[in-house]
Amino acid sequence: MFAVFNFIGSIFGYILWAVFWVFQNFGIAIIVFTLIFRAILFPSSVKQQKSMAANASLQAKQREIKEKYGNNKAKYNEEIQKLYDKEGVSPFSGCATSLFPMIIMLGIYYAVVRPLSNVIHLSAQAISQLNMIPGVYLTQNNIYSEMNALKLFTNPDNISLLTQQGLPAKELTEIHNLAGGFNFLGLDLLSIPQAEGFKSAIIIIPILCLVTSLGSQILTTRLNGNPMQNQQGCTKYMLYLLPLITVYISYIVPGAVGFYWIWSTIFGFIQTVIISKFYSAAHMTAKSEAEHVALLELKEAKVQYDYQPISSPQQNNNKKKK
Repeated sequence: MFAVFNFIGSIFGYILWAVFWVFQNFGIAIIVFTLIFRAILFPSSVKQQKSMAANASLQAKQREIKEKYGNNKAKYNEEIQKLYDKEGVSPFSGCATSLFPMIIMLGIYYAVVRPLSNVIHLSAQAISQLNMIPGVYLTQNNIYSEMNALKLFTNPDNISLLTQQGLPAKELTEIHNLAGGFNFLGLDLLSIPQAEGFKSAIIIIPILCLVTSLGSQILTTRLNGNPMQNQQGCTKYMLYLLPLITVYISYIVPGAVGFYWIWSTIFGFIQTVIISKFYSAAHMTAKSEAEHVALLELKEAKVQYDYQPISSPQQNNNKKKK
């Protein structure tokens, strides 16, 4: 499983490095990267929004079923499933798309903690040469060893040492540039909030993760006219669980990972506001009613056409004589 996410992190690393090469700042690279992936996931977000809006529009019918069959759980579940089948709605359709940001978050994690392998994509031989630096011990057993080694590249003496050992100047320049690019507005995105403590400025990352995640969830459900307590299926639990998971993860991992989540949440909420203008519960209900009325009018017109009396030839001749 970890090998899969490490592979995803390696792929993400190419994109992050390309953006970093333009802006020379990893914080900005993460913002642009997040925007790119939000655009790619836009169709999935539309599907999720449709599902949430459709579920919201069914609340009244669900309450009727609960009042009627609330004491018979089997019958209640049967009638609810019939309602979903009739309306073409699934309470679980938004679950997969809810997990996409978490998968991307794990990919970002492996790109950040292994910047030499997954962002710059140094060869194994080049990485092994970094062990020449005093205090560096790159090993697979310590997942943060590459990240810690990268921090030492702000020291000119270490660069000079590796130059003497024959490490190509191009690779040294790339490592040096990346090492100095993790400072964003005074925050060291390579720092881990748990290790730095509550007095460090980096603690703002998990705090903002919690605020943006919970705020986004609450505002989104209100925007769709569907209170959090009325959510169905796994969507209900995701609304509470995801913010708690992300704030904990952002506390124990490098700040760059939590930084990604903050911007992913912000862009996601903006996207939801835009999409909800077209797929809100009220909009979809009005659209459904309009389609229903139009269908009835078409049926009525067809019935009138089918039963329209046909004049006989004699009647037509009489009309002509008149």
